[in-house]
Amino acid sequence: MFIGTDDRTQIFSVQFGPAGGPALLAIGGWIGSWELWASPFGLLSQRWRTIGYDHRGAGATSAPLESITFENLVKDVFRVMDAWGVERCVLGAESAGALTALAAALHSPERISGLVLVDGLYFPGPISPKAPFLLGLQNQYAATIERFIQTCVPEPDSEAIKNWGRQILQRAAPEAAIALYQMTGGVDLVAALPRITQPTLLIHGEADVVAPLSAAEKLAALLPAAKLVTLPGAGHVPTMTRTDLVVEAINTFFAGNSD
Repeated sequence: MFIGTDDRTQIFSVQFGPAGGPALLAIGGWIGSWELWASPFGLLSQRWRTIGYDHRGAGATSAPLESITFENLVKDVFRVMDAWGVERCVLGAESAGALTALAAALHSPERISGLVLVDGLYFPGPISPKAPFLLGLQNQYAATIERFIQTCVPEPDSEAIKNWGRQILQRAAPEAAIALYQMTGGVDLVAALPRITQPTLLIHGEADVVAPLSAAEKLAALLPAAKLVTLPGAGHVPTMTRTDLVVEAINTFFAGNSD
């Protein structure tokens, strides 16, 4: 369904699984839609009430360019929860979506019972106007997106996953992709991270060169209730390439820990 907001945004959202199950709300990263979680949802929905949505600038969500702000990304977490009648949930996020998830846990900790952060970009830092990736997006968008896909999925025999990734990322307008990328450079949550006391599962691909494993190790040290699970040989999108391992890690970690 589409969830309307007062700034002419229409947020696309989906729901699967038993209505009475523990709720797991998940978002993608950068310009990745909820489909990054589609494969895990297929298995998790046997037990969990799984909810996904396309954040502003991604997928089927329609949003004015000027509305793509970090503040709105965080508020949208709770807009989606309210639309589906969810009071508390485990919040999952992939890549740059981890920043949104962490900020949401800080904003309303009473509504976020736990976190699942997959290959998150936690400490992006300032982005230079001359950053190669930014310049690539501005001047050679299609080629830059293709290099990004190849970098994200280093696993062998993954052409089908790469093709799926192309279809997902190509839905984003270049202007939205640039806005989302530049926005992350202004987010600094480091000082507040020790206040996140919810059970937090960090899942990280050992072969991820987009988001280094060292960043996940640093985050795990900063969060009081974090566990890091490393997936050997996995790249930046293990929700798509290592679905079974991601699902196993989530179910094991939250056994008796979700509500």
